[in-house]
Amino acid sequence: MVSIKDISIRCGVSVATVSKALNNHSDISEATKSNIINVANEMGYYPNSFARALKTNRTYNIGVLFVDEAQSGLTHEYFANVLDSFKVEAESNGYDITFINKHMGVRKMSYYEHSKYRGVDGVVIACINFSDPEVLELINSDLPVVTIDHVFNNRTAIVSDNIKGMRDLITYIHDMGHRNIAYIHGADSSVTQNRVGSFYKSLSELNIKIPDEYVRSGVYHDADTTYHITKELLALKNRPTCIIFPDDFSCIGGINAIKDFGLSIPDDISIAGYDGVLLSQVLNPKLTTLKQDTKALGKFAAEKLIALIDNPKANIVEKVVVEGQLLYGESVKRI
Repeated sequence: MVSIKDISIRCGVSVATVSKALNNHSDISEATKSNIINVANEMGYYPNSFARALKTNRTYNIGVLFVDEAQSGLTHEYFANVLDSFKVEAESNGYDITFINKHMGVRKMSYYEHSKYRGVDGVVIACINFSDPEVLELINSDLPVVTIDHVFNNRTAIVSDNIKGMRDLITYIHDMGHRNIAYIHGADSSVTQNRVGSFYKSLSELNIKIPDEYVRSGVYHDADTTYHITKELLALKNRPTCIIFPDDFSCIGGINAIKDFGLSIPDDISIAGYDGVLLSQVLNPKLTTLKQDTKALGKFAAEKLIALIDNPKANIVEKVVVEGQLLYGESVKRI
């Protein structure tokens, strides 16, 4: 590995002068600085991360805590896209990414302990049980933290506008002539509460009252659970004309249940999803869904966390709301 000393010998200057050039100090000439940087690049020099950490008291490493209910990991397309955007923005600012967990080999440690063990400068938390005592320990710790899709009163949060998203979805389905609208929602969370609340409020504003059996509790990113609940809805004497599913992936279970009933989409029954992942637009028919802006969600999360790391004394707790976009698709029939 090329060292600062190697560069100083090549350039015929002191180690201190090389260090000043690489750190863009102003007390050396631009010509000397330019020459040293060019030589460093030619020699393939990279700064030693351990040395930089000792000097700056920072590791330029950000922790990511991501655990979803269905244990789908990074196969969960929505969160994979959010975290990919987060990663791109973090790396463009010189940061590496470390995933936080409860285990280091056979040793168990809390999320906070693992974060300290890895020496991360801050942590982003996404799709997690936010009432978990170990998550709360991290939220209330001395580490900079930004959350995605959950709001605490002491932490900056980046959230998708689930209230407007559900309202846009309901309004479109209503405009297509539907009045018997069912909703299979995900497990209890702030995201679910906002979507369910917006579902009922939007219907109320449209003077539509639906029976209680039309609203069912399911699981996000779980096609099997959605399959069984869809069959129950289809077996109702007065079955709905349109079913909204928890997300685009779980929608597959609903589609299979509808096919098993010998029904077709959208001629016999209409459906809609949520998230707007790639899968939704390659289905036949294309799924009507609410596309969440995963690129903006990830980018804002990285920007806010890095700003907090760079200047902790200027911390202002914010709630950044990101709007989505309705994808009309072909799965809702006009009746």
